[in-house]
Amino acid sequence: MNAKTSPMNRKQTGFTLTELMVTLAIAAIILSQAVPSFTTMIQDNRIVTQANDLVTSLNITRSEAVKRGDRVTICKSANNTSCTTAGGWQQGWIIFTDSNSDATVNNTDTILRTHGPLDGNPTLNGVTGNVGNYVSYTYNGSSQIVGGGGTQSGTLVLCDSRGFGDKARAIVINASGQIRSAPANDATVSVTSC
Repeated sequence: MNAKTSPMNRKQTGFTLTELMVTLAIAAIILSQAVPSFTTMIQDNRIVTQANDLVTSLNITRSEAVKRGDRVTICKSANNTSCTTAGGWQQGWIIFTDSNSDATVNNTDTILRTHGPLDGNPTLNGVTGNVGNYVSYTYNGSSQIVGGGGTQSGTLVLCDSRGFGDKARAIVINASGQIRSAPANDATVSVTSC
């Protein structure tokens, strides 16, 4: 047998058990630092996405009213078939034609779109103005209180488990019916709680 190929002379390669344990310990430390940041990132993305879902639905409501030349309303809904005055917007909402201008779904109305409940147990409430239960748009794109009560404007605030602060989102509807979203603690948004 040649000395170069002798089993005793061959060099062993691989990891020792100690090297493997040290590598796993370092990986666990790095992972324990990354997971909280990842969780925060998921929460941040979720709340922005949920606010954008409502802004999109409000814009659809407005554009449908203009397109149809008639009143279209969005209201909070727990069952995707009728409006409710109980609870917050986080339970879901529906967009419907509101031919008799009463902010409720009747036999003559058509449900155009629905949105189910929001994930993650957030709160979404109308905290200023008159947008607590519904927002109704007319043929010219303005938001008006049903029954001829004047313009409809206000702010809805979306908060998750972190509460009010720089992560909460405000959806602002101005007197002409235009919609914008901003951090709830933004200086241009006049709300102080969820």
